[in-house]
Amino acid sequence: MSRTDQQLIAFVYREARLIDEQKFDAWLDLYSEDAWYWMPLTHGQPDARLHTSLMHENKLLLRVRVERLAGQRTFSQQPRSRCHHLLQMPTVETDHVEHKPEEGRYVTRTAFHYVETRGDEQTLYAGWATHHLADEAGQLKIRFKQVDLVNCDAAFGNIQLLM
Repeated sequence: MSRTDQQLIAFVYREARLIDEQKFDAWLDLYSEDAWYWMPLTHGQPDARLHTSLMHENKLLLRVRVERLAGQRTFSQQPRSRCHHLLQMPTVETDHVEHKPEEGRYVTRTAFHYVETRGDEQTLYAGWATHHLADEAGQLKIRFKQVDLVNCDAAFGNIQLLM
């Protein structure tokens, strides 16, 4: 079954909303078991394995992050961090080599502004998120997500949540 552009766009919006609403277990369920989440450290970084990244996590590490966020003894989350995504309408990247609707594989790209706040501190990030999505047993799943920050090579404090 081939997905419509509207279904793919709605999926990307839903993912951001789950993060903003801190529904992390539901958010994690959007990822396939072999999924990767990557945030490159430099512009045009070709590879996550041979270069340092801001974040390069498989589903197990994402699950550990989610469990840490929910923990009562996670002192870095006292008070809890909150976030808000402002997304430009996602585009379906039909020219991308990995976009193969006939195989149930899709690629979207979304420009965003993301605000993370904790206590009196607020940090703004801007960039683009690329989602590699796949149909798995009739459900759309994230197989790979790449978050490219405009200022990826800047010095950052701890990024607590997920973009």
